Amino acid sequence: MRLKNLLAVWVILLGIHTAYAQEMYPKREFRGAWIQCVNGQFQGMPAGQMRKTLTEQLDNLKGAGVNAIIFQVRAEADALYKSPYEPWSRFLTGVQGKAPSPVWDPLQFMVEECHKRGMEIHAWINPYRAKTKGTTALSPLHPYNTHPEWFVEYAGQLYFDPGLPESRKYICKIVRDIVSRYDIDAIHMDDYFYPYPNPGEKFPDDLSFAAYGRGFTDRGDWRRDNVNVLIKEIHETVRDTKPWVKFGVSPFGIYRNKKSNPNGSDTNGLQNYDDLYADVLLWVNNGWVDYNIPQIYWEIGHPAADYDTLVRWWARNASARPLYIGQDVMRTVTKPDPKNAGQNQTPAKFKLQRSLPTVQGSCLWYAAAVVENKGNYRDMLADKYHKFPALWPASPFIDDKAPGKVRKLKPVWTEDGYILFWSAPKAKTVMDEATHYVVYRFLRKEKVNLDDATRIVAITRNEFYKLPYEDGKTKYRYVVTALDRLHNESKPVSKKLKL
Repeated sequence: MRLKNLLAVWVILLGIHTAYAQEMYPKREFRGAWIQCVNGQFQGMPAGQMRKTLTEQLDNLKGAGVNAIIFQVRAEADALYKSPYEPWSRFLTGVQGKAPSPVWDPLQFMVEECHKRGMEIHAWINPYRAKTKGTTALSPLHPYNTHPEWFVEYAGQLYFDPGLPESRKYICKIVRDIVSRYDIDAIHMDDYFYPYPNPGEKFPDDLSFAAYGRGFTDRGDWRRDNVNVLIKEIHETVRDTKPWVKFGVSPFGIYRNKKSNPNGSDTNGLQNYDDLYADVLLWVNNGWVDYNIPQIYWEIGHPAADYDTLVRWWARNASARPLYIGQDVMRTVTKPDPKNAGQNQTPAKFKLQRSLPTVQGSCLWYAAAVVENKGNYRDMLADKYHKFPALWPASPFIDDKAPGKVRKLKPVWTEDGYILFWSAPKAKTVMDEATHYVVYRFLRKEKVNLDDATRIVAITRNEFYKLPYEDGKTKYRYVVTALDRLHNESKPVSKKLKL
């Protein structure tokens, strides 16, 4: 009887451990980081130095468990890639239109380097902004010099007029070009839709409203519809070009304040819907975006925009598509936890994020702050919150068919050591092809539980894994699965080994 009781207790404890492990170390989690160009970190940097800097950043971020990079490639109708339509960015060479010397392609470099490390690469574009305040001269190749009628000036900057069909058509052309020529995993847009309001200045769209008002009597509704149409058309462009490439947005952190709408958040700040004309919930609920990363850059306890309040609001209202949380690293590590003044807000924020089932990850603003280990943030990721690898969230609304199982799984002694080899599953279409493999390890008598991320030893693009051979006395079971481009996971294949 005592044995049965002990067994029952053991089963209960095992279940508690498994549940804790799955909450503390989720098997699927988006772990992104933004690498921006507009802060000038690459401006005028020699090509070799920039490649070295990016390589070091990626190695560091990979070591911190980051599995997706959002890389800014179009800041002001320019390019950090070889564009046939727009000039080289001044944020790359220091002068707009000036090619790097020797010529190289930062986006192609990042595609190769991210994929080499098993990281997603999202190409980050700004759709409407065409000239920032720091740009003193536009290249002859800039679209403004060909079609000045497409643009308006506001707050000392140039913007594509969102009310013009020509603007939307052109932006979609740029998106199609990037998606068709680069092996990216997603197109990404941040929070710049209609520009942030400049007090005392009216956005100059009287002419486009008169010409293309489409029957709207309310200017705000018309502006929102302009952005809605662009979002829908970009989504259709991406899906038509490569059906496995995602389209995601990272809007400002407040959708609407409760004082503007009863369903809004209990906050008091700038609003996507009312001020930027970005109806993010409409895009999410209509499936026009494939993920959403609201920029909740404030701290827990902020008087106007409390982090806890906003995360819970988005978790309740934006679950029709994968929801990730945009995190401000510096604010997180410099603000104390209201419940524990002796520590920063990292533990509380991760606890909240992982307690909400509809939140599937986060993205870190900004990557260099992680690399520089501000407030020991990187160490906390590597040692605790990203201690074990995580698969990316799936996108069943695009494709939910898993690839076939790996074939010919077997260990082989080589001059490089004991290697576990396998062959890719057969595939009929590009959507069925395996792009990654997940390697799990279990003790010989341990129950195989593929939901336990602590048993993942590798997520790799290789069709082999070097085994940690010691003395050949310990028995293990290795399990290998395949992932397709949208991270659907195949059925497992296993092999018993002594290491």
